[in-house]
This record gives sequence, structure tokens and C-alpha cells, in this order.
Amino acid sequence: MRHKDLGNTCVLGLQWGDEGKGKVVDLLVEHFDVVARYAGGANAGHTVVIDSDRFALHQVPSGVLREGVMNIIASGAVIDPAALLGEIESLRQRGVRLDGDNLRISDRAHLVFPWHRREDVIAEGAARAGDKIGTTARGIGPCYADKAGRRWGIRVCELCRPAGLRERILATCAYKNALFRAVYECRETFDANAITAEYLAFGEQLRPFMCDATAVLNGLIRQGKRVLFEGAQGALLDVDHGTYPFVTSSSTTNFAAGAGVPASAANSILGVAKAYTTRVGRGPFPTEQAGEVGDIIRERGGEYGTTTGRPRRCGWFDAVATAYAARVCGPTHLAIMHLDTLSGMRELRVCVGYRIGKKIVNDFPADVYSLEEAEPVYETLPGWSGEIGDCREFSKLPDEVRRYVEFISARLETPVRIISVGPARDQTIILEDN
Repeated sequence: MRHKDLGNTCVLGLQWGDEGKGKVVDLLVEHFDVVARYAGGANAGHTVVIDSDRFALHQVPSGVLREGVMNIIASGAVIDPAALLGEIESLRQRGVRLDGDNLRISDRAHLVFPWHRREDVIAEGAARAGDKIGTTARGIGPCYADKAGRRWGIRVCELCRPAGLRERILATCAYKNALFRAVYECRETFDANAITAEYLAFGEQLRPFMCDATAVLNGLIRQGKRVLFEGAQGALLDVDHGTYPFVTSSSTTNFAAGAGVPASAANSILGVAKAYTTRVGRGPFPTEQAGEVGDIIRERGGEYGTTTGRPRRCGWFDAVATAYAARVCGPTHLAIMHLDTLSGMRELRVCVGYRIGKKIVNDFPADVYSLEEAEPVYETLPGWSGEIGDCREFSKLPDEVRRYVEFISARLETPVRIISVGPARDQTIILEDN
């Protein structure tokens, strides 16, 4: 795969998030002029390792670690201004330049407010054990809910209208205070004046970054600039196509709507998947391994949430779920990440079907209760004993590794173009002709 042949490219996850999209974007971005983050908020976490330095990015696009790249947080994302400004300052302290010349924020993006975060925490805490979603408690879901409800959502552009913002916050606080008292018996109230002052101050700090992102992105595309669209979370967490209700609150698969560009803007779609499967929080996970295998994967792969630090649930590669995600997203190429994590295992299992009741099914069911009952049907492949982190050519990998990669490619009916054999930038194999 010659990167210059990719054109504008969308990078999205094909599992339940945490696939390694941050590394892929960082790897590819030297061939692009723009990185546009099109969904999610501070609940997302992309990890990039550069010369042993580890960067955990949440709202800021992964392209900020490359000089000369424009980074855009598009309209489909939601922005927590306090968290974003904190992330900007933290990156600046580590020597990363961030200003209006390399970071822009859509003035149409919605804002996370204190009531969103509180509702996230209280609602999850009040839910019965079986009804908990496993939220990151960053207020993302309630923010998207207000956006969809149209009455209480407040956008970045409103930070520049003091009188209008004050009026909107006053009305919203009155409603939210009444709601929290009635539904959650919460006596603590939101101070409209204090929140208005705080968000007007945020607006002054964010003003140099604000823009009409749709105009900027489409203008750059017309100029021939190459754009990398960066997804957040994964396809199986998509609010429409994922394991609802155990999903995020945005569309993780629709880059065009989130970025504000036509679907034809992307010439290629790079689907990212781990060589195994992980999940954070609640929800069905047919191939989960709660014992020794899951523990080995978690420790070798460092499977702890970038945003929350929670240990991730780990299990074998689920080709049924990932093939479904590929069908929804239509990747032209695959990136298989964390292949090195599986080194040392005598055998590897790949789920190729589900046994639900007396039936074996090969499609991913919509009903999460069916998924909870699903028993994986596995195909077993031989593992490999040696470490592969120093390998830079596909042909030099052990036969068992190559067979495993080729098996996944065949199941997903998509060619593999990137293989990650470690967290560092150079621990990557590019397959030109596979």
C-alpha cells in the first residue's frame, strides 16, 4: 500500500473501540495535510507512542504530534471545553505546538456542561446492575441526548454571544435543577451565573480555534489537500449499528455526517482491528475469556482504558462481529493491531459462528439478549512462540503469524495492509502487494 495512492482516507474501528486507531493515524499522517476528528468526545482515548514517549489523546486529533498538519474537531464531535483546554495545556507543556494554525474547532459542535457529567454519574449509579451501560461518566451521552432533543443543546458558536448564552444557560439550569430534584432527588443546584461566567471565559480561550469546519474542510479538499478522517470508539459501539443499548451516543461509522463533507470525499477506508477482541464496560461479549487467557492478553497488551484506566475485558478474535462491522463500514483495507500480544500462546481461537439455542448462526444478531446467550463456534489455529516486535517484513514473520493474518483477511473479505507488532511507530509492517 503506497500511502500516496490512498487519497482522502477514513480510519475507523471495527470492534468495540480501543483498536489502535491513534497509532494508525499517527503512522499515516505524514502523508496527509489534515486530520479531522468527526465523532465522540472526551470519552475517547487514542494512545500514540513516539520514541518511548506515550501520549494519551482524548479530544485533540492524533495529527497534532506531526508538524505542518491541520487538525480539526468537526461538528459531529462534542466538546468539553474544560477538558479540551486542559489537554491543550498539557500537550503544550510537553513541547507540542497548538494554536489556530494547526488546531481548529467546529463552531457547530455541541458543548458538554456540568449537568451532563452529573447526569451521567447519577443515572448510571441509580441503574440496576443489569441496566448499567458502563459509561465513562464524562457526560457524553447526556450531551448527545440534549443535542438530539433540540431544546437544551448549546453549541460552540453560542460562546461568542454573551447575552444569548446567559439566557440559554439560565433557562437550561432552571430545567435541569427541576429535573434533578424530581427524578434523582438531588438537592444540589446548578448556579447559572457561575456557569455562564465560566463558559464565557472558556469561549475567550477557545475563540482562536473556532471555525466553520464544513467550510474549512471542503475548501481544503477543493485545494487538493489530503484529509485523514479520524474516528472514535468502534463500529460495534455505533448508536445505530452497535450492541444497543451498550453503545456510545454518536455515529462512529458515518464520517461524512460528522465531518460535514460528502461521502465521496473519502477515497479509501482503513478498518482497524486488534488481533483479538476487547471491550470496556458492560454489554455482550461472546468470545470473552474471564480466566487465564484473558489475563495474559490484558497484561501483555496493556489493556487498560486510556480514558478511565479500567481493565478491559479480553477475549479471542470474533470474526462474526468484526465481519458485521466491516459490512457496515466497507473498509478497503485492514490494519491488524497488537499482533505481538499473542506471542507465546500455543494455539489461537477465532470465532466463526455463534450457537444460539439449537441453531448455529453466522450473522451478528441485533438482539443483545441473543448475544448474551451466544456460545462461540471456534476455529483453532496454531500459535507461535517467539517474539515478533523486531520484524519489519511480512515474509520474515513465522508461518503461524502469516497464516493467522491471512485467515482474518479471508474471513473479513478485505486485504490487510498494516500490521502492528508493537506500540512504537517503527514496530509496523506495511504490506504493499498482499
